[in-house]
Amino acid sequence: MEYKEINNIINSQKKFNESNSNSVNYRIQILNSLNDHIDKNEYEIYDALKKDLNKHKFESFLSEVLLVKREIKLFTKKLKRWSKKRKVKGSIFNFPSKNYLVPEPYGNVLIITPWNYPFQLSLTPLIGAIAAGNSVIIKPSELAPSTSTVLKKLIESAFPRNMACVIEGDASIAKYLLNKKWDYIFFTGSTRIGKIIAEKAAKNLTPITLELGGKSPCIVDSDVDIDKVAKRIVSGKFVNCGQTCIAPDYVIVNKHVKDELISMLKKNIIITFGDSSFDSDNYGRIINKDNLVRIKEIIKDQEFEFGGKIDEQNLFIEPSLIINPDLDSEIMNTEIFGPILPILFYENNNEIQTIIDKNPSPLAFYIFSKNQSFIDKLIEINKFGGCVVNDTLIHYINPNLPFGGIGSSGIGAYRGKFSFDTFTHYKPILEKKSMIDIPFRYGPYPKSFKILKKILERL
Repeated sequence: MEYKEINNIINSQKKFNESNSNSVNYRIQILNSLNDHIDKNEYEIYDALKKDLNKHKFESFLSEVLLVKREIKLFTKKLKRWSKKRKVKGSIFNFPSKNYLVPEPYGNVLIITPWNYPFQLSLTPLIGAIAAGNSVIIKPSELAPSTSTVLKKLIESAFPRNMACVIEGDASIAKYLLNKKWDYIFFTGSTRIGKIIAEKAAKNLTPITLELGGKSPCIVDSDVDIDKVAKRIVSGKFVNCGQTCIAPDYVIVNKHVKDELISMLKKNIIITFGDSSFDSDNYGRIINKDNLVRIKEIIKDQEFEFGGKIDEQNLFIEPSLIINPDLDSEIMNTEIFGPILPILFYENNNEIQTIIDKNPSPLAFYIFSKNQSFIDKLIEINKFGGCVVNDTLIHYINPNLPFGGIGSSGIGAYRGKFSFDTFTHYKPILEKKSMIDIPFRYGPYPKSFKILKKILERL
């Protein structure tokens, strides 16, 4: 797309925002239209995800399409209530008065989306932004071209261009868009790019949400059902070929159950993907050669307990286990974002914390234990985006929990009502009544105010 056309789209969206024609009923109607178009193009979506990431149809349904459809269902059900002005308690100093918050959209929103869940991570924030009354431009990742094409077709069918539009292109297009002035920027991707986005946004004081990543630990206590733990770790780690921002990045297991856990992890990898994961319909592929080479470089000095096969031509890395890597090695200081699972051992809680503190503030934090004091202590002393106890990944499914990072793993949160709040400015209004007027608020101020000071401090 030429820059002139991009400018025309941005200008048309600004005019649309200024027209005040974007009613709540219209937003609900347009979201229902999006849902209908997803239904009509469902198998085209699955085909695109298969081409880009070799995703199985059922995995694409669960992790991409279903989540989007559930988000639409929630918004169309709740939007009228969420969009109403909200009364808040007044202050005695302003008595009598009426106080309330009026939700209003920010305006022009830019959403830059990643390649690992290219359908779901494009449309979930879009739904929140549109529901809040904004106009949206989506810049999808060029690394998932088939899904990007389907997204463009879908958005063009469901939305008028001055309300939502997909602009495809490489990094130069993203850079051009970021040099424009936006009312809000939402980005999902790497910490490195997130820093660039934040710097660009700061020049115009543009509010942002950054959904990034990090090394999410998975702590396994000794008092657990090892078979069930292994199933849930394998499911969370190797879905989408390990290319999930909240996947367990490494395991820290109590040394008394380490051998049993390793054995059960191997067993469940084979149950899930067969004796040859290369031939499995359930196993994805690395997005491109650059990312495969990046992972290959990270693991080059490691010894594998399981897996380790790599086929560059077919973008294949086998589900792999690495035992007790050095804490200073690259694999323990870089987000892996692939199907490699390091496993470390601990004997006491201090050893757990030493490992975690090497990569603080992860996006996700997983604990497998039946010991509530053990669980509570880990939650208390660690910062993270979100935590799941005795499972992996599933917190993202619940729209009543905010999804987002902290520190190096991100800024802000979304999902469900939290998405509506993210893309909404709550305009505070105070309407003062004229029947009562407190004289001491006006000058000249009293020379002695000891008694008055005591009264006001106690109110």
